Amino acid sequence: MTSDLVAGAGAHRGLTTAEAAARLAADGANVVPAAPRRGVGARLSAQLRDPMILLLCVAFVVVLLLGDVSDAVIIALVVVLNSAIGVIQEVRAENAISALDRMAAPRARVRRDGNVHEIAAADLVVNDVVRLEAGDVVPADLVLDEAVDLEVDEAAMTGESVPVPRTVGDVAMSGTTVTRGRGFGVVVRTGADSGLGRIAALIASTRMRPTPLQRRLARLSRELVAVTAALCLVVLVLSVLRGGSWVDGLILSVSLGVAAIPESLPAVVSVALAMGAYRMARRSALVRWLPAVETLGSVSVLASDKTGTVTEGRMTVERLWTGESDDAAATERLLRDMVLCNDAGLHPGSATGWSTIGDPMEAALLVAAAERGVAQPELRAHWTRTDETPFDSGRQYMRTVDRGPQGLVEVVKGAPEVVLARVGSGDHVDRAHQRATELAEQGFRVLAVADRTVTPGAELELVGLVGITDPPRADAADVVAACREAGIRTVLVTGDHPATARAIAARIGVARADGEVVDGDAVARGEHADRVESIDVYARIRPEQKVDIVDAWRARGHVVAMTGDGVNDAPALRRADIGVAMGDRGTEVARQAADLVLADDNLGTVVVAVGEGRRIYTNIRTFLRYGLAGGLAEVLVILMAPFLGVLVPLLPGQILWINMLTHGVPGVAFGSEPLDRRVMRTPSPSPERSVLGGGLVRQILYGGALIATVSLAAALAAQNQGWHVQTAVFLTLGLAQLGLALALRAPRTGSALRQRWLEAAVGVAAVLQGLAVAWAPLRDLLGTQPFPAAGVAAVVVLAAVPGVATAIGRRTTRSIHTEEEESCAHHPRNRAHS
Repeated sequence: MTSDLVAGAGAHRGLTTAEAAARLAADGANVVPAAPRRGVGARLSAQLRDPMILLLCVAFVVVLLLGDVSDAVIIALVVVLNSAIGVIQEVRAENAISALDRMAAPRARVRRDGNVHEIAAADLVVNDVVRLEAGDVVPADLVLDEAVDLEVDEAAMTGESVPVPRTVGDVAMSGTTVTRGRGFGVVVRTGADSGLGRIAALIASTRMRPTPLQRRLARLSRELVAVTAALCLVVLVLSVLRGGSWVDGLILSVSLGVAAIPESLPAVVSVALAMGAYRMARRSALVRWLPAVETLGSVSVLASDKTGTVTEGRMTVERLWTGESDDAAATERLLRDMVLCNDAGLHPGSATGWSTIGDPMEAALLVAAAERGVAQPELRAHWTRTDETPFDSGRQYMRTVDRGPQGLVEVVKGAPEVVLARVGSGDHVDRAHQRATELAEQGFRVLAVADRTVTPGAELELVGLVGITDPPRADAADVVAACREAGIRTVLVTGDHPATARAIAARIGVARADGEVVDGDAVARGEHADRVESIDVYARIRPEQKVDIVDAWRARGHVVAMTGDGVNDAPALRRADIGVAMGDRGTEVARQAADLVLADDNLGTVVVAVGEGRRIYTNIRTFLRYGLAGGLAEVLVILMAPFLGVLVPLLPGQILWINMLTHGVPGVAFGSEPLDRRVMRTPSPSPERSVLGGGLVRQILYGGALIATVSLAAALAAQNQGWHVQTAVFLTLGLAQLGLALALRAPRTGSALRQRWLEAAVGVAAVLQGLAVAWAPLRDLLGTQPFPAAGVAAVVVLAAVPGVATAIGRRTTRSIHTEEEESCAHHPRNRAHS
C-alpha cells in the first residue's frame, strides 16, 4: 500500500526498493532473537519428569529388578508410546504457535521510492525512513528526523511510566510505543542490535508458563498419584494376606497403579490447546497467549466497540450542513477544511477511484471532498501545514494551521459539543446544536468544523456539520443473537453520541426495551457500577474509562472480553479477562496488549473463538471421564474379584497392555473431537469450578462401576464355562473401555461428520486387543490363552453394555435439555427479555 505524504519528512528521502533488498540480504531480517527450539533429548526429559510417567519408570525398575522381563517390556512400551505422543504433540504445539506468530507479525510504514508503503516490520533495514503515528510500536531503533507533538511510552524499556516527549535528533527505541503525535525516523539499528533485540537475547530461553488449566490438571495428577499409591499399598497387603508372595503382590500393585491413572493427560491438554489456537487462526482469530484459548470458553460478557466491529468500518459522508441551503461557497469552504484538518492520505488507484491510508473517518472526509471536486493531492499543492494539535480522546478535537492562498488558516474539527462551545453563541450555533442532535438520533456520527483566518482579533467561526454513517455488518444481529444463545451478554461501548449509539444498538439487537444508556460522565462519577446488569450501551466513553467498565462487570463475577483498537484501549485490554484487538484497523499497541487479535475485525470471530474455548474444555473433561472411569474399573476388579473366588483376575502385563491401548492414541484423539453445539446454547460454568465439578465425579463413578461389573460378570461366566478367566477379564475390561470412548463421542453434524479420528483410534486399539489373544507371540508375552468363539461373543456383548448404557443416558439427557430449552424459549418472560 502506498500514499503521497500529507506533510514533508525532513531531508531524508528514504531508500529505493533495490537498496532495501540488498541491505536485507546483507544484514538479515529485523527480528529479535527467538527462544531456541529444544532438542529431542530435552523434550524427552521433560516428558519423563511428569508425575504419571515417573510412576511408570519406577514400575519398570521394580519389575526389572524382580526379573519379570515380560512386564518390563510392556512397561517400556507404555513409556515409549506416551513419551513419543507427548513429544509429537509438543512439536505440533510449537509449530502451531510459530505459525500464529508469523500471521500476527507487526507492520511498519516506510518511505521507499518516494512513497510511504506498509510492510512487515521484519523487512526494515538500516537507513529506512519510518513513519510513526499515535498507536504504533516503534519497529526498530530510530533517530527522529521529524517530530510533531511526539510522545513515546518507554515503560517497556526503561520502566518510566509517564510518556516522554521526543524531538528531532532524539532516539526512539524499538519496542516503545507512540502515544501522541507523529513523526519520521531513520533506522539506525535493527534485529538483535536494537535495544529490544539486546533485551530479547537475554530472555530468549524463557519458556511460557503453564496455563491455569494445566496447573489445575498437574495438581490433579499429583493427587491421583497419591491416591493410587495408597490403593497399591492396599492391593499389596491383600495379595500377601491371600497367601501370595510379596514379589508377585508388588508387581501387581505397581502395575495396577500405573493403569489407574491417565498418563496421556498432558498430551491431551497440549494438543487440545495448541490445535485449538491453530483452528482459531484459520478462522482469523489469532491467539497471542495460549491461556486465552481456555479462558475464552468462560466469557460471560462481551463489551464490544462499534466502528468496524459491529459495523462495516467503511465510513461514508452522507450529510453536509452549513446552515445555508444553496450556498456553494459555504460548502466549498467546509470541504476545504475537511481536507486541511486531516491526517489521512488519499490518491487515485482503487476500484472505487481512490485509495486511502489512515483513520477510516478521516479517510471518509477526504473521499467525500474528492467526489465533490476538492481532492487532497491538488489542495496540498497550494497549502502547507505549519502547526497542529493532533486529535486526543480527552480533548475530542483536532486542530491544524495551514498557509495557503487565503493566508494562514486555523481549522478545528471534532465533537459538536466541544467545537460549538468554542465558537460562542447565536442563532446559527443554536440551529447547529439542533441539527447535530437530529443527525445523531438518526444514527450518524456527527463532526463540527470551525475555522478562522489567523489575524489579530479573529475568532473561530462555525463552518458546518458533517454526518458520517457506518452501517452495521450484515451479520451483526446474528452475532449478537448467537452470543445471547450462548449465555454471553453483549454491551456496546463507543465514543459516539448516546443517540447514535442507541440507534446502532437497537438495529443489531443489543439494546433491550428496558435497557439503559449511560455516558462517560456517569461512568466517571461511578454511577454505572451498581446497575451494570441493566446497561446495554456506554456512549461518549473515553478509552481509559473502559477500565472502570471492565472492573464493574468483573466485580459482579463475570468473565469479561473487551474489544479495542486504540492506544488508550491498552489498559482495558490488559484488565479484561480476554483483551480482543482489531487486527486490521487496530494500533500495534492494542494488538500487543491483547490476548486475541481479530484479523478480520469481525465480532463474529469472537463467537467462533468462544466455541473453540468451550470445545477444548469439554474435550478435556470428556477424556477425564473416560480415562478415570477406566482406571477406577481396573482398581475395582482387582479389589473385588477375590471376594467372588477369582484370586488373580488380571496379570500385571495384561493391566499394562490395556492401559497402553485405552489411554494412548484414543485418549489423545479426544482432544480433536468436534464442538458439541449444545455447549454453545448454555452459559459456561464458572472458571473457579473444579475441572471435575459439574457432576463429572458422579459420571466417572458410574462409568467405572459399569465397566467393573461387566468385567467381573465375564470372570464368573468364564469360571462356569471352563474358559480362561484372566483372558475373559482382559478382553472385557479393554473392550468395555473402548466402547465407553465411542459412547462419549461429541455429536457430529455437517463437516464434522468427516472427523473420525476417535473412531479410527478405537478401531486400531480394538484390533490390537484382539491380537493379544489371537497371536501366539503376544499371548506368550501377556499370559493370555486362545478363547472360544462363544466366549468371544459373550465378551463382546458384555463389553458393549457400559457404552450402550452411557449412550442411552446421554441421549435421554440431551432430549430433556432440548425440551427445557424449547420451553424456556417460548416462555413469555424470556421472549420479552429477548
